This record gives sequence, C-alpha cells and structure tokens, in this order.
Amino acid sequence: MVPFIRAWSRSFGHGPVHSVDGPAHSGMVPFIRAWSRPFGHGPVHSSWSRYNRTEPKILSTVHFLQTIDEVAIHCARNEVASFTDLIRTLSSGARSDVDVARAIYRWITIKNLNTMIFDDSIQSDTPMGLLRGIKYGTESYHVLFKRLCSYAGLHCVVIKGFSKSAGYQPGYSFDDHRFRNTWNAVFLDGSWRFVQCNWGARHLVNAKDGSHEAKTDGNLRYEYDDHYFMTDPEEFIYEFFPSDPAWQLLPRPLSLLQFERIPFVRSLFFKYNLSFIDKQLESTVYTDKTGAASVSIRLPPKGDSLIFHYNLKFFDSEENTISGMSLKRFVMQSVTEDIVTFRVHAPSTRPLLLDIFANSVSSGAYLTGQPIKFKSVCKFKVVCESLQVIMVPLPECASGEWGPAKATRLFGLLPISHPDAIINTGRYVEIRFRMTRPLSEFVASLHRNRTDDRALQQCTRSMLKGDMVYIQIDFPGEGQYGLDIYTRQDDQLINGKQLLTHCCKYLIHSRNC
Repeated sequence: MVPFIRAWSRSFGHGPVHSVDGPAHSGMVPFIRAWSRPFGHGPVHSSWSRYNRTEPKILSTVHFLQTIDEVAIHCARNEVASFTDLIRTLSSGARSDVDVARAIYRWITIKNLNTMIFDDSIQSDTPMGLLRGIKYGTESYHVLFKRLCSYAGLHCVVIKGFSKSAGYQPGYSFDDHRFRNTWNAVFLDGSWRFVQCNWGARHLVNAKDGSHEAKTDGNLRYEYDDHYFMTDPEEFIYEFFPSDPAWQLLPRPLSLLQFERIPFVRSLFFKYNLSFIDKQLESTVYTDKTGAASVSIRLPPKGDSLIFHYNLKFFDSEENTISGMSLKRFVMQSVTEDIVTFRVHAPSTRPLLLDIFANSVSSGAYLTGQPIKFKSVCKFKVVCESLQVIMVPLPECASGEWGPAKATRLFGLLPISHPDAIINTGRYVEIRFRMTRPLSEFVASLHRNRTDDRALQQCTRSMLKGDMVYIQIDFPGEGQYGLDIYTRQDDQLINGKQLLTHCCKYLIHSRNC
C-alpha cells in the first residue's frame, strides 16, 4: 500500500515523497517506524527500518506478544479495584514498553460491555468505573487507554480529527461535524504508534449515520481487531485524518481533499495484504462511454484461500434492483492469476455503491457447503455521467466469480480447454478439466435471459473419464449463456445427504447456430 500513498502525493503536486522502504506490516510487528523525538516536542518524521518478517527476532516477538495477550485475557476475567493493581498485573511479564501497551490494549478490547453488569457502588475513578462510563456514553476508550498508559509510565496523547466511521460512504465530504473521532498515539521504544481501542474492540451493526459514539450498546457487536494496535501510518491514514497534519506521521501529509478521495478500505484489506492495481484509484470511479468501470485488486502471494464477493446497490437508497433484476447481474467478477477484477456495467445514470467482500476459506471448508461469512474490504461510488448503450444483465447464475480460477484454487481442477471466464463458440462446445484430486460427480446447469432453465436442461452433458472431466453443451440458439458447474467428493455428506457444491461458472457467447 505504501507505493499507492506515494503516487497520491505526487498526483496532487507535492513532489516526490521521502523514501518509506519496506513491506506493509501488520500491527503485530513492533519496532518498525522510528519517530525519535524528545518528550514535549511534536512528532518527527523518519524512514522505515528494514525488517524481514521471517527473521527470528520478529517471529519471537510475535510469539511473545501472544503470551502477553494470554496474561491480559486472564486478567480481564477478574475485576481489578485500582489502576495500580491492574498495571502491576498486566506488566508482570513485559520486556518492553511495547509489551505493556499491548497488554493494556488487549485488556481493554477483551471487555464485552454488552454482557458486563456494573454495580452502582463502583467508583468512577477506577478501571471498572471508566468501563461503566464507556458503556453508558459518559467516558471514551481513548481516555481509558491514556489513563492506563500514564500509570504504566508510557507517554500517550489524544488525537482528534475525522474518521471514515459507521455511516460513511465513499465520496462523502467532511464539511460538517459528522464523522468526528478521537484516538491515541503512544510513544513506544522510540516510535510513535497509533492505537484505536474503540475500533479494536467493537463495531456498529446496521448504522446509518456517522454519530457512532452516541449509539447504544444494542447496535454494537464486540469483535476483536488486531489492526488497530500499532497501526502503520500508511494504513491508518485510509480511515483516520487528524486535525493536526503532523499527527499523520507521514513524510508528506495528505490534505483533507486527498483523504476524501483515496479509496475507502477497511482493516481486512490490510489483514489480507491486498493492494490496488491502479495506484491513482479514487473512492469515486467513473464509467467510460459504454457505462463500464473496473476495480482490480492484487492478491498477495499464497492468496489461494481468499474468496471474494460483492454487492451493488444504488448509492442514494437501499434499492438493489432495476426493472425487477438484481443489480449484481451488472457486475462481472473474475480472477486472472493474482488479480481479482470487478467490472461494473451501469444500467442507468443513477450513482451506484459497489461493496467488495472477502474471506479466507480452506478448500475443505468450502466443500462442506456451509454458509461463508464475508466482510467488507473496500467500497466505491460508481458514477455514470451518460449512458449511450443499453446494458444487458448477465445470465442469472450462482453468485461469485466467473471463470475456472476458483475451480483450480478450491477443487484442484485444471482448465484444459478454456482458461478464461468468457467463451466464444458456435453451436457446440466441450469444456475439459483435469482433476488433481478425486471428485466423484459433476453437474452443469445452463442459463439464459428470458428463458426458463427447465428448457435448457437437456442441452448439457457431463462425463468423467479417468482424471478428465468433460462438459458438453449443444446450444438451442444464438445468444449469451451462463454455465454453472457443480461437483462433490465421494465422502461429502451434509446432514446425511450428498450435496453438490458450486465449482465455477462461465459466460458463453454462442454464434452461428
């Protein structure tokens, strides 16, 4: 992600950015950025230290943080009367300031205020008293974190600014008091590092505006997120914009306009080590004259387990259909090598909201057919200023990506005849795969707009010969078709039944029938 921030700074005329070498690290890896400064002075910019994730020092540090987490989680199971006692317990096994800050962060974020019951006799100036205040909206997480840091002898500050919080959508402007937020920066072993306990502990469910601090606990879901501990500045700036530009901790601070225009990404984007192919990509994407626009995301090495999904709706409402058809049928998701692309074909000039989801799922888990929980990784506003052609929706196939890439990643099927998502053919086509692991059955289902699926049942035939799979199709007429392919393993039973799992799908254009 670092080259993307560089490119953005250049595009707004700020000139080249100071070197920020090194990979994008997760919040688990400490000692990365050295913002050396004496206490009492503002943040000073420096360059990335070069670290390799595979170095024994880094690996041992990550392993030790797991031990720190276990201490904090054990401590969180019991009530502690005073700040002094709490810090003494949390820091008992700490080797450095990073360990102490980590223990504080985990103790705070493990607390589920939805399930906690507080005695009215609890004094307000105690750890439990502050937690009660957070639950009822009279205190904040950043106050609690700063207080605990002060007892631990850590220098911590409170930073105010804007955030792309609950209710924010790509393309929104920060022109009023909505989306105000507060977070912490803590000075650890010579580095200023960001901490956002609120976002690390919980998130809003079905929020419609930006005033998430005022929401009741009924709207909050507690779910730990490690991203917001010691978040790298190049990642933190995608969601948080401090009022004082110096607290961006970037060699070239972004303007508020740039902050509005950079892509709207969530913490999972960094957890999965994703990046955008277009380094100048903005949060609002404009279509070409044909109404088409694309968003392409590069997958990390060994990203085979990542599965993507998307949702498309009108930007100014919750409508997700047009003329009775799902807007999702106007998006083609495909994977080529290490790039996943979402190509939108706008059916009208009304602005659209494209929400991209992902999850890391093993092939074994996918084959069970159990529902997969996807979470948002990024969102885009899609604007079509003029539409000169009539967009035709894709055939109504199973959701997800087009093409055989999923079949290879999750099922070990190698496409022998048709490696691309789109097939151009005549009246007849044979699609061939080679199995690299046993699969016992294949079923193909053909779809076409304005045609009953039952009328197409006799058009497909599936065969297994050794390790080869043959899908044969005899089209009844010219046009655009969608082909779903399902398979199963011999021992695949769900609730005592043998069920088929969606394997892949193709978009087929049949001509000269």
